[in-house]
Amino acid sequence: MKRNVWIILLAIGGIILFTFDPSVSALFPKCPFLMLTGLQCPGCGSQRAIHALLHLDIMAALHYNALLVLSLPLILALLYAEWKRNSNPKLYVRIHHPAVIWSCFGIIVLWWIGRNLWAFLQA
Repeated sequence: MKRNVWIILLAIGGIILFTFDPSVSALFPKCPFLMLTGLQCPGCGSQRAIHALLHLDIMAALHYNALLVLSLPLILALLYAEWKRNSNPKLYVRIHHPAVIWSCFGIIVLWWIGRNLWAFLQA
């Protein structure tokens, strides 16, 4: 039952993101970090990137948030490991290994710094 609720919520969210463009719709929240500092957080552009992906516009999605797009295989692997947690605990333990978690953290921090540094150099 619990899994069905998540699937339904994900489907509804997907339909909303497919239908409404986060670039122009007031329905979607703006990033508070960006609004306060003028700097992009690692997740900035994710809503627009998902909207673009749902419309099969991979180049636009990469432009909005390349880290999100490139992280999709890992996100799918994490979801699969969670789904198979009881039947394949070794996969779950491997994918949640501290080295994997710290590597992801490092990549996110580098992305956060890099995208703002790039924007600063372009200005």
